[in-house]
Amino acid sequence: MKKVPFLLIAIRLLLGFVMILIANSDFIYVRLILVLLMILGLLTDIFDGIIARKVGVSSEKLRRMDSQVDLIFWLCVGWCAWLLNPEIILDHKYAIISIFVMEGLTYVFSILKFGKETCTHALLSKLWGITLLAAFVSMIGFGHAGIPFFLAVFFGITGHIDVYLIIYFLPIWTHDVPSSYHAYLIRTGKTIKKHKWFNG
Repeated sequence: MKKVPFLLIAIRLLLGFVMILIANSDFIYVRLILVLLMILGLLTDIFDGIIARKVGVSSEKLRRMDSQVDLIFWLCVGWCAWLLNPEIILDHKYAIISIFVMEGLTYVFSILKFGKETCTHALLSKLWGITLLAAFVSMIGFGHAGIPFFLAVFFGITGHIDVYLIIYFLPIWTHDVPSSYHAYLIRTGKTIKKHKWFNG
């Protein structure tokens, strides 16, 4: 069981590249297959952390690996969306570029302050992941952006602002910080409570 979280992370990494191959293929029901693989990828992301905490292997190394694989997975999904619906990406290029810039800045700010990338797994970031899934299901599955895309952008912006504040408030690098409020409590020397299903 202790190897299961690492296996789930590896599966998610592999899924990202498999999805790109499928998006470039002539398979029947390409869009449906990609949607199902996206959902599977999100499930591996949910359960790797839960299982890791359950069996006592939720280490810094595992959490950092999880964060970087998350980034690669969603970049792969985004590439699939571009392959299938380039017009949607072009129509919303400024919003997408803004999210990319904000994501890049989390690395810049964290590395400048702590010497390594951020690994907060904050609650707003998790919510952003869910809205990302909805947006990509809409784009890849139905060729439509609409409200799901707007929600993904909104929570992407608010989630990144939350991460900036977490980085600002934390006195030392810490992984699995639920929110900027919790980071502030850590800064003031208080003990924070983490939910066992999300950051426990």
